[in-house]
Amino acid sequence: QVQLVESGGGLVQPGGSLRLSCTASGSIFSIYAMGWYRQAPGKQRELVAAITSGGSTNYADSVKGRFTISRDNAKNTVYLQMNSLKPEDTAVYYCNADLTYLVPGTIRPASGNYWGQGTQVTVSS
Repeated sequence: QVQLVESGGGLVQPGGSLRLSCTASGSIFSIYAMGWYRQAPGKQRELVAAITSGGSTNYADSVKGRFTISRDNAKNTVYLQMNSLKPEDTAVYYCNADLTYLVPGTIRPASGNYWGQGTQVTVSS
């Protein structure tokens, strides 16, 4: 089965930095787009940043110039470097991936969209 496992969240002071990682595992053929979403209490989940297999990126206006998304295709891993963090960045951050995988017990490929379990980022003094 395909799994996305995130790490790197925590508590940081305003102006500080954190680096999130997310690794996809399982019988994966290829990963198209990977991205990070976040959800703050009482708010809808929103896209923070996304990256395609070719390296094209897209960012929410609120994080442009502060966050950088990158990926290591060989490791099926996506990263989110977060600098100059603000209290309003506090949220649960979720990894998301569009990928193709081998259906267990068969030789059939299938495509799907998967989510990680989420990692808490708290920015507070």
